[in-house]
Amino acid sequence: MKLIFIRHAEPDYATDSLTQKGFHEANLLANRTKDWFVSQFYCSPLGRAQATAAPTLKAHNVTLTTTFPDLAQDVLYPLDPTKALVYPWLRELHAPLSPHLHPAGKTIPWDFTPEFLQTNPSLFDFKQWSDTPIFEHCDVKNQFEWICNRLDQLLAQHGYIRDEFYYKTTSSDRTSNDFMMYDGHTTTHLQQAPKQEPTLVFFCHLGVMMLMISHLINTSPYAMLHGFFTPPASVTVLSAEERTLGHAYFRIQTIGDTSHLRYANEPVSFYGGFAAPFQW
Repeated sequence: MKLIFIRHAEPDYATDSLTQKGFHEANLLANRTKDWFVSQFYCSPLGRAQATAAPTLKAHNVTLTTTFPDLAQDVLYPLDPTKALVYPWLRELHAPLSPHLHPAGKTIPWDFTPEFLQTNPSLFDFKQWSDTPIFEHCDVKNQFEWICNRLDQLLAQHGYIRDEFYYKTTSSDRTSNDFMMYDGHTTTHLQQAPKQEPTLVFFCHLGVMMLMISHLINTSPYAMLHGFFTPPASVTVLSAEERTLGHAYFRIQTIGDTSHLRYANEPVSFYGGFAAPFQW
């Protein structure tokens, strides 16, 4: 199974839509995604994510179950490849901090300064990050648990059942690496790899995406939020590795990929980081 997380294109936060550049990014993204095999699309209820998804969904003849600004229901929909299932927990993480508590005066519960991270090492602890004092009056722990529980329910629909640190599955009849031989004939062996495997595509946001990935790979969300750059309209791919039949563990294959922008000579936006993005 592949999980593909797509961050919304360059946002116009004031209108919860996209900038002119963002709409162009979404069209370039659709040129990349139009021929993908996708088992199921999922989408945030927010406008900027749905505007990003629109060209791709049109190319796949898929429609949204809920259209912005309508509210999405916190229910588990039956799988339907003709629909992009819209869930409220795929919105951007909403757990505001008091600005006077944030070292940079922000309300989002990340983007902490290096000196703050250094004096709060618990942020990087997989088990104890939510006990960091700054979260005492913040709902981030409950939001994290809600998001991760809903993600696990969704994966269970596809036959992947969470068992503490990995997933049990009966969806496969072969291990994920049974075609691999390390003898220099990689291209030949790749022809024996599965041609189509279940692929789920999520159009969502930086914060919620990093929380979900941290859950899948068993690390603190703050290692993800502060250690990786996922620019607007970027593609992040996780693959379920099933080296033991029935036991799956997710590995990141690519994160924050923007090759569809670079090939079109479209600059990579800096939204989501604090240094100029590598453009080549």
